Amino acid sequence: MDERDLRILQAAAELGTGSPEAIAAHTEIPKSTVHYRITQLKERGVVTNDLLDVDPEKLGLEITVVTEVIADYQQDYHETVGEELAAIEGVNQVYFTMGDTDFVVIAHLTDREMVHELVAEYEAIDEVVRTSSQFVIGTVKQQSNPVNDFELETLLEALSE
Repeated sequence: MDERDLRILQAAAELGTGSPEAIAAHTEIPKSTVHYRITQLKERGVVTNDLLDVDPEKLGLEITVVTEVIADYQQDYHETVGEELAAIEGVNQVYFTMGDTDFVVIAHLTDREMVHELVAEYEAIDEVVRTSSQFVIGTVKQQSNPVNDFELETLLEALSE
């Protein structure tokens, strides 16, 4: 990862597009170089989509629920329970965590009935001991691209080859 890669990633996140033309204009990196670098980033798995991220609220998924899940410890439970949680409709993110909570699960839903069904599905998993769910009242920050959470110099220092 070098400065050009990081500048391209920051520009894509800032502009909300993966268009090589737009990124080249924004960064003054030649379009052919931008295209090549994006292809390389995709092949390495650094870039996972074409930046067609959606705003869940504008899509109609106005309720965000953050749930802490406590599960029975068993061999490889982090994989099996994590996969079961991730397979539940509406679940957007699943994190296996350290500490008192085993998993943090984030879901985007349309209404209270969907919340009720979601919690019932969590609790239907045999290894799940209990859950604690919170409704998000307001979003302070929702950055889908962590590159925008840092200054370019910080990323260069931490990630440059």
